[in-house]
Amino acid sequence: MPVKNRFAELQPEIAAWRRDFHENPELLFDTYRTSGLVAERLREFGCDEVVEGIGRTGVVGVIRGRTDSAGRVVGLRADMDALPINEITGLPYASKTPGKMHACGHDGHTAMLLGAAKYLAETRNFDGTAVVIFQPAEEGGGGGREMVEDGMMDRFGIQEVYGMHNMPGIPVGTFAIKPGPMMAAADQFEAVITGRGGHAAKPHTTIDPTLVASHVVVALQSVASRTIDPLHEIVVSVCTFRTESEAFNVIPQTVLLRGTVRTLDPKVRDQARTRITEIIEGTAATFGATAEVNYMNGYPVTMNAEENTAFALAAAEAVSGKVDTSMNPMMGAEDFSYMLESRPGAYIWLGNGDTAMVHHPAYNFDDEAIPFGSSWFAEMVESRMPAA
Repeated sequence: MPVKNRFAELQPEIAAWRRDFHENPELLFDTYRTSGLVAERLREFGCDEVVEGIGRTGVVGVIRGRTDSAGRVVGLRADMDALPINEITGLPYASKTPGKMHACGHDGHTAMLLGAAKYLAETRNFDGTAVVIFQPAEEGGGGGREMVEDGMMDRFGIQEVYGMHNMPGIPVGTFAIKPGPMMAAADQFEAVITGRGGHAAKPHTTIDPTLVASHVVVALQSVASRTIDPLHEIVVSVCTFRTESEAFNVIPQTVLLRGTVRTLDPKVRDQARTRITEIIEGTAATFGATAEVNYMNGYPVTMNAEENTAFALAAAEAVSGKVDTSMNPMMGAEDFSYMLESRPGAYIWLGNGDTAMVHHPAYNFDDEAIPFGSSWFAEMVESRMPAA
């Protein structure tokens, strides 16, 4: 089946919204202009209820169907924030703010969900309630968690929730989805290793934290190779190695290590936390140094519920007939995971074609994907809550 005809008609208008968002990127929770425009448009569309300030700067719109005999409530989520990147696309609608860019396609996600909201408010060809969720601060701020903790799910009676993200490398018009983990948990660790500094010509009088930290970096690779079952995915990366001295002849007193841990299984996540802490502290003690470890849990695993994945897949099949179910999970992270922890649902990829990868300064959302994405959002509502 083709995309809904209405979205083919609306595509130029939705693309114009998207390009306006692209020109005016906002970071984290500072999505005041974007949130304001979203709320304004939802009111123009005739949504039954529009609430601002959920999760600080999130916006929620409520659209009731022609009837509500089933009493079902379906949530649809899009993210609104940009990234701290200098854009190099040279597009006529490139970012007007140096150091800020929609390099992940959230401008497209927001515009597509707005398009779906306009259509759903016009047609109301469903039995139940659609809740459109516009979330700030996906890029590291945990806006999804903030909206959930603000009581969004209970306040609007959301029973199931669905999200979508564009993906370069997948053809436009093709979707990709699977049950179970779609994206990884993303945790962080920081370790300050303290030895005894001194003159580089007399290393025997010191406890060299640089040497200790180097052994720690190597030992941490054993978490993936010797601690975790090889059938379970894990990434442990040390990304910062810093001393307080820049001199050529000074052995420093301390070394700072920072890194990230990515896992797809909650048990593996707990295992990694324990083992990483033990390795850092134990390695430091072996050399007579000490280590202060701060391990911070970040976004949890984005976990698709099996039944809801089937619903999302069927909607994608109805829209384009092109769905890849053989994809592997990604080790990136996504804070839609907090919504999926709160309610059953699913997360789906939408093809963005042969473009630069997300988070790259040359990335751009492909406007040809708009009718497919908006159609999928609308199909999720109409298929889960068919009109009586």
